[in-house]
Amino acid sequence: MAAWLATPPGAYLLAWEQRHLDAEVADVFGFHALQLGLPALDALRNNRMPHRWLAVDVAHRLGSATPDASAPSRAVALNCDFDALPFDSQSLDLVVLPHTLELARDPHQTLREVERVLMPEGRVVIIGFNPTSLWRMRQQVGRARRCFGLGAGTSLYLPREGDFIAYRRLRDWLRLLSFEVETGRFGCYRLPVHSELWLARFGWMESIGERWWPVLGAVYALTAVKRVRGMRLVGLVRDQRPQVGGSSAVVTRQVRHREVRSLAQEMAEHE
Repeated sequence: MAAWLATPPGAYLLAWEQRHLDAEVADVFGFHALQLGLPALDALRNNRMPHRWLAVDVAHRLGSATPDASAPSRAVALNCDFDALPFDSQSLDLVVLPHTLELARDPHQTLREVERVLMPEGRVVIIGFNPTSLWRMRQQVGRARRCFGLGAGTSLYLPREGDFIAYRRLRDWLRLLSFEVETGRFGCYRLPVHSELWLARFGWMESIGERWWPVLGAVYALTAVKRVRGMRLVGLVRDQRPQVGGSSAVVTRQVRHREVRSLAQEMAEHE
């Protein structure tokens, strides 16, 4: 993944993701934020939380993820397993997963760990490759040519590691964990070419693709909020209803008795 990000398509994708995250995490408030994976992307640089961490799951990546002295806003790096996070339950306000679930050994457990460490009303931002995009189609064509021996020397367009997760499938996973999807967006609509020059020439496809075929972007990003359902004391309200109805019935009967008594007195006086 790190080697692919150094290519022109990878740099183009990384720039789009950085712009999106800068806008998405700017107004998320709290005290503790965490980025899981992809040290080449500074997902929390525009966030103002006092405690921010960058976690990687492979020890030798810590060298590239160590904060630079010239960039004080860079997150602190730590090494941990993504499916067993070293944080207390309900202790984080924001977790960012840039292509983390695709490369995780157990994406379901990783997402469950994120739900565990997030506080109620905490947010998770997930970025992943879109399996229904032109880039993915180019990847499948390259694998088919390799399988039939037609292009053994050709390289794949996307990273060969990881298992791409569909956008709707990920929404279903989040719904099962009591997350509510707040925003969702697709991006990177340029044709899958290797040259930086041709990527720049296809820049006009960004606005057209976002308008006419938004779900065919090469990458998607969504933000979800952890919801915790509260309790409602319906039983107490139900027990109070007969008491209110009974008291009103007693008052009605007393009024009717008074009217009958006064009517009888008037008839006796008239006689």
